[in-house]
Amino acid sequence: MRRADGGPFLTMPSPLNIGFVGLGFGVAVAQRLMAGPARELFRVAAACDTDAAKLAEFCGKHGVKGYATLEALLADESIAVIGLFSGPAGRAELLRRIIRAGKDVMTTKPFEIDPAAARAVLEEAAGLGRTIHLNSPSAEPPAYVRQMLAWQQEYALGQPISCHAEMLISYREKADGRWLDDPQLCPAAPVFRIGVYSLNDLRRLFGRVHSVQVMSSRIFTERPTADNAQLSLRFENGALGTIHASFCVDNGQHYANALTLNYERGTIHRNVFPVAYGKSEHTSRLRLTAMRAAGELVTREWESNEVTGEYPWAAFYDAVTQRRAVPAPIDEIVSAVQVVAAMGRAERSGQTELV
Repeated sequence: MRRADGGPFLTMPSPLNIGFVGLGFGVAVAQRLMAGPARELFRVAAACDTDAAKLAEFCGKHGVKGYATLEALLADESIAVIGLFSGPAGRAELLRRIIRAGKDVMTTKPFEIDPAAARAVLEEAAGLGRTIHLNSPSAEPPAYVRQMLAWQQEYALGQPISCHAEMLISYREKADGRWLDDPQLCPAAPVFRIGVYSLNDLRRLFGRVHSVQVMSSRIFTERPTADNAQLSLRFENGALGTIHASFCVDNGQHYANALTLNYERGTIHRNVFPVAYGKSEHTSRLRLTAMRAAGELVTREWESNEVTGEYPWAAFYDAVTQRRAVPAPIDEIVSAVQVVAAMGRAERSGQTELV
């Protein structure tokens, strides 16, 4: 296990006790944490959920303490940090209660649906010296975004012109009464739930979004929310883009997070060419084609095995224990929430909506 900056820990780190709140999606995150290298940094020691049966099952299986209320969990002084995996609506208020109790938080995307509430709690956390991290946007850009930004500069690609992002998976979901069934809480559902990774990447690569349009449909899902959606973007710099996310496609490139970025003097592709079946979530492959000023055609390729949307546990550990790591990117997180809010308005109105 290495520090967030890539260097080795000089001594074996002492794991921090973490309590998980929300045992829907949170179960998968907790189990992955317990099975992976980050278990050297965080010990899953407690859980909290309003569903008593779900809580009892998780705690019995993993031998951890269970709490029926957030207040009871926060009162446990042995729990150093919280993993918050409730739905996005109202998450800011839960975060506020956690940071005011003196604990740091790892949470997930989508961060919130209320931009004002999102900014207020992030700024309060910064003022209190508390850490709030999430998997997208993470405190630092993922390696493939850093490489794209480096190519922009190195090869003088110039003005962003257009982009297309795509994330595909095959789900056949049924309504279950959760927030995932509510179009107000889960607008343009595939974009909101998985396309948000691309949205956060494009914010870092192309800048702020000016306005949006939405088209969505229900093909296979039995939820009231869409399972096939496309978000059109107009960036403040004049560039245009689309994000297509779907729960309807099984092509073996699960969660590939494919991107095409067009600039005035070149194009960058990410994961738009096939990789081994089922491996695309664990691979980032980039290809650059650019024209130099002298008319020379340049091509470059780059590859890494980073996992799309991975939780930055090492960076979070550094931030909590050393108080020196890169803080949460408040403006980037809030601007994504602003786009999500405009996306919800656009899906309901059928019109272009300003961000």
